Amino acid sequence: MRLAELSERSGIPTATIKYYLREKLLPPGHRVSATQAEYGEEHLRRLRLVRALIQVGRMPVATAREVLNAAEDESLAHHTRLGIAVSALPHGPEPTADDPATTAAHHEVEALLHRLSPPPAHDARDLPAYGTLINAVAALARLGYPHDAAHLAPYARLARELAVTDLDMVEAYDTPAEQVEAAVALTVLYEPVLLSLRRLAEADESHRRFGREQATDPKEPDANPA
Repeated sequence: MRLAELSERSGIPTATIKYYLREKLLPPGHRVSATQAEYGEEHLRRLRLVRALIQVGRMPVATAREVLNAAEDESLAHHTRLGIAVSALPHGPEPTADDPATTAAHHEVEALLHRLSPPPAHDARDLPAYGTLINAVAALARLGYPHDAAHLAPYARLARELAVTDLDMVEAYDTPAEQVEAAVALTVLYEPVLLSLRRLAEADESHRRFGREQATDPKEPDANPA
């Protein structure tokens, strides 16, 4: 397909596609003349991924390029490629050192990981998500909300179930590169889905618990019956 058709099918303006080509977010097309190139389905798939990263995930162009380079690096083990790509997604700041709440959070998160069965297959402490979790648990500690391993355990168990669902979807794609791209895109696109589903479920459960009005007798008892 030519650039105009690629733009039409992807919903991305031709000027933006040209920018992605210049920034090496999109591989060049097959040159058919000095001014024309042909593009294939792989370009359409890549454009959808780039749009998910930049427009939905609000990822800087340089970071998006890092993710895409990891997806294409066949010298790396598949698990490593997945890890590099997903870890490059935006995440929060590093935990504050020498903070009592951060220290408490580290203790509880480590206790949580030791409670899991089976235990984690790798050391999570080098992953950006570990630091994000520490910050979140530290915030709970500062504000006096439950943050111990026992309270966190149900969330960890549900997260493991979600991870199986996520990787089942990723594994359905044919090639390792497609699987890495899918892991990144689905992480970006499904996190708002999970947040929305949780809030909808909480609203429903709140209605079940607290939303039913109890029937009351509108008549006040007569204090002075005749």
